[in-house]
Amino acid sequence: MDIIRLNNMVFYAYHGYYEVEQDRGQRFELDLEMTCNFDAVRASGQLKDTVDYHAVYERVKRIFNSSKFTLLENLIEKIAQVVLSEYAVSAVRIRIRKPQVAMDGLLDNVEIEIFREKP
Repeated sequence: MDIIRLNNMVFYAYHGYYEVEQDRGQRFELDLEMTCNFDAVRASGQLKDTVDYHAVYERVKRIFNSSKFTLLENLIEKIAQVVLSEYAVSAVRIRIRKPQVAMDGLLDNVEIEIFREKP
């Protein structure tokens, strides 16, 4: 099992349940861990034989910027489905954080984590 991680990607987007979140937008932080197999790239040394993490980053960025999600659970699930279907990975673990949560109290952030595998 080999892993590629993209840690603490930061996006500004308009996702959220409340109207103020959808209107003003906010910062989101995302960690993406992809389980893959490095056998082919070890032999070839070619980018085509591994997961192009630049391409993955750009794809995740497009998801963030192209749609509005009311719930983070739906956003994170969409990212998992896209990465699993478009890249040579067998599983993904994704954590998304919303650091500026409007609460009546102190809170660093809200974080949601999922783990998904190809069938």
